Amino acid sequence: MPRKPQLDSEKSLSKAALKLRLLKSLKCTRRYERELWRSGVRFVAGLDEVGRGSLFGPVVAAAVILDPAYRIRGLRDSKLLPAKRRALLVESIREHAIAWSVAAVDAARIDQINIYHASRLAMLEAVLQLAPAPDHLLIDALSIDFACPQTAIIHGDAVSASIAAASIIAKVERDRMIQEWDPVFPNYGLASNKGYYTRKHASALRQYGPSPLHRRSFEPVWNSASPQDVLEFMLGGACAPEEAEEAAVEIEAGERVISAASSGD
Repeated sequence: MPRKPQLDSEKSLSKAALKLRLLKSLKCTRRYERELWRSGVRFVAGLDEVGRGSLFGPVVAAAVILDPAYRIRGLRDSKLLPAKRRALLVESIREHAIAWSVAAVDAARIDQINIYHASRLAMLEAVLQLAPAPDHLLIDALSIDFACPQTAIIHGDAVSASIAAASIIAKVERDRMIQEWDPVFPNYGLASNKGYYTRKHASALRQYGPSPLHRRSFEPVWNSASPQDVLEFMLGGACAPEEAEEAAVEIEAGERVISAASSGD
């Protein structure tokens, strides 16, 4: 029996592109938040981080406590939103949320404690800034060292409104930070790649070496003196739209970091 064209098409897609398709199919709601509100929990905070797989700059985390009485429409995983839409949503989140906060852990600290622990540290620092303090945390697939009940949700930024809101705030803040560094380090194309691995970024690393804000513990950075095109496998397949390509690279880079942390690297 001949293969169906759709199956052949799916097999030709990279793992990151397939995951991007999955995330687009998920529905972001306040279901998790409503269950907690109904049980008597007052302040439910969503947490997420951005920049885990980047080669440059900080990892940025945000925490958001949504108002049960005000629904912000259009919330979803920040990787699935165009920049203009994120900019509009972040203003709505800041205006209507009960509380929100942002924290960052820089590249030097990432190199000291590894990206997994740096991500958790950024989330903890974001939570500690919240006023009022949260009664329950919703986190994208992990937990932090904070003394209150926590729920880890797989693909949390795609299914939980609170986590999605945190993802959007963290993404907008980190993009702003990287944009400001672009004219300081113009050789790396930071304005377009946001510090993630691309062919041009890898080429610039080999030609100019890493900047002071590159993560020296990441292989494409410490191996940048090599004449070979290192870590070709980190590219997740070409996507024509700029936002989709950035999202696929971010997904795949983040998954590799999680895998390395789990194996003890």
